[in-house]
Amino acid sequence: MAKKTVFATQIIDVVGPSAEFVDIVSDGGTIIAGSNPACFSPMITPEVRSGHEVTAPIEVEGASVGDAVALKVKKIEVLSKATASGTETPVEGRFLGDPFAAKQCPGCGTMWPDSYVDLETHTIRCKKCNAEVNPFQFTCGYTMVFSPDYTVGITVDEKSAHEIAEKADEFTIAGVEGKSHPVTSLAVADLVGVIARVRPMLGNFGTSPAVDMPSSHNAGDFGAFLVGAPHPLAISQEDLTTKRSDAHMDVDSVGAGMMVIAPVMIDGAGITVGDVHAMQGDGEIAGHTTDVAARTTIDVEVIKGLKLDGPILIPRYEDIQFLAKRYTDKELAAARALAKEYGVEIKEDLLPIQMVGSGPNLTDATQNGLERLVNFTGLDFEEIRNRVTITGTIEIGRLPGVVHISMLTPTEILEEKGILHLVKEQYGI
Repeated sequence: MAKKTVFATQIIDVVGPSAEFVDIVSDGGTIIAGSNPACFSPMITPEVRSGHEVTAPIEVEGASVGDAVALKVKKIEVLSKATASGTETPVEGRFLGDPFAAKQCPGCGTMWPDSYVDLETHTIRCKKCNAEVNPFQFTCGYTMVFSPDYTVGITVDEKSAHEIAEKADEFTIAGVEGKSHPVTSLAVADLVGVIARVRPMLGNFGTSPAVDMPSSHNAGDFGAFLVGAPHPLAISQEDLTTKRSDAHMDVDSVGAGMMVIAPVMIDGAGITVGDVHAMQGDGEIAGHTTDVAARTTIDVEVIKGLKLDGPILIPRYEDIQFLAKRYTDKELAAARALAKEYGVEIKEDLLPIQMVGSGPNLTDATQNGLERLVNFTGLDFEEIRNRVTITGTIEIGRLPGVVHISMLTPTEILEEKGILHLVKEQYGI
């Protein structure tokens, strides 16, 4: 029986049809999700078949393939006292084709071997043969601690990084079961004394794909690594094109107070939450950022009959780029005067939405996002290009290939698609 409030605390690495639903939330209900640091910690843990761990999927009552679900992010509470991250390079011999998803021990050859943290050397080692098995090496890493009110973080020196490593579990405060070793146990401290503002956001959040894949690869860029891959998690190009749900967006505006409208790719939707970052700039140019344990509160609403190719974002108004904001009364008055002078009719009822696109690179991701806008709106491709150019923008979510495309959209289209009430709700209209 569906519940009004569901607590998501179980953790998985591979998402898709084979991942069993652990609970069911009612249409209009709430999910409270507890998640582990989801990126670098799984990356250094060979048992994890993904670059992420996320919450096990929650079924949404009444959600079927061909519908969509509105996921309203009400609150994100950071729980970790510290984290670690940085830039990295893969270590040859410790993976089979993909260092994120197919880790392999270079000593005994075991795929996804059990491992342990060697705190004397700050390395990850195979339990079977003691070989070092972390498939990544930091090129410039840092350990960051947060202020008690979670307004800022600072990167610490080597002495503090080693002290934190000794108490990694305490500083990470996972709070839920998972396989990953805390990345803080590696005691990295190449970048010292940097201040950063805390602005929590969700990097991996949405619905389950219609094909099994590592949770970190549920997008058109990382998913491309699975096509023709030499390991058991390989998928076809057709599956990647038609069955991914793009939950791994890494769009920095996906935080408290915004809304994701996500496609339902399997019956029940399968909502997963993870990869919470303390802060992230557009593009996530380092490849990774400050992953933290968190508690996220999400309200859920089913939108029947809204078939989407990928997620639509309804961001906080302050996160909308200038050209895509609603017109003010002053601007509309000037536009009406021009329309009267030149004898044309103007469309005044417009509201901003953002379409997510993904692909192997930013060009392909942009094309994907534009095509999704065409499919959603029914407008001509060339018209979409023009509208985005003069009444919107294209912003980078993550390199190498996730974008979100803003456009002022006629409200009659939003009403026809069944989301006008959600957009108005988001902007207090």
